[in-house]
Amino acid sequence: MDSEILSLILRWGHLLFGIAWIGLLYYFNFIQGGYFKAASPEGLADAKAKLAPEALWWFRWGAMLTFITGVILLGMIHGNGLLNTYIVLGALMGTFMFLNVWLIIWPNQKIALGMVEGDAAVAGAKALLASRTNTLFSAPMAFGMLGSSHLGYSADGLLSVNGLGTGFYIGLAIILLLELNAIFGKMGPMTTVKGVIHSSLGLTALIYAVLCYV
Repeated sequence: MDSEILSLILRWGHLLFGIAWIGLLYYFNFIQGGYFKAASPEGLADAKAKLAPEALWWFRWGAMLTFITGVILLGMIHGNGLLNTYIVLGALMGTFMFLNVWLIIWPNQKIALGMVEGDAAVAGAKALLASRTNTLFSAPMAFGMLGSSHLGYSADGLLSVNGLGTGFYIGLAIILLLELNAIFGKMGPMTTVKGVIHSSLGLTALIYAVLCYV
């Protein structure tokens, strides 16, 4: 198969799977959470038994296929010598988001939904924090993916010895600290839907600023 056609198919698949994944992420954070708080006991029990497990199946496998196609595309970009700071930080956030889905959100959601034994309240809080962190990462992650093509191919943007400036390391540190918070920390301003949206947009602006001006 022609390499250009293969690249197009992979990018199309990566985008399609990503839409499914992030769309469900936003559904869980912006819609389902509010419904669970307002639902009648009967409606809540039915949603937990039927709706949530089905949505989580599409959610986690959308994440898996997005990650797999992303890794392949990243390898192709690396092979062409076009890695840059935007794509690296964007891919790092995407990788943490994928790991959060499979290692934190899904295991704890099984407990919270009563699918397996455990402390539902504790598990639900852990799953929510990781889910909110994924929502936090979603906007800067997408910006990094797009920025890699439109902003990152200047001489200073390429991922080389000369391209790894202070801004890259600051951005990297911010992302690592936020992921550690997802595992061990607290919700902070991400407690509300409005708070996590504002935080995600603010993080996007912050990472862009440090990459461009530091």
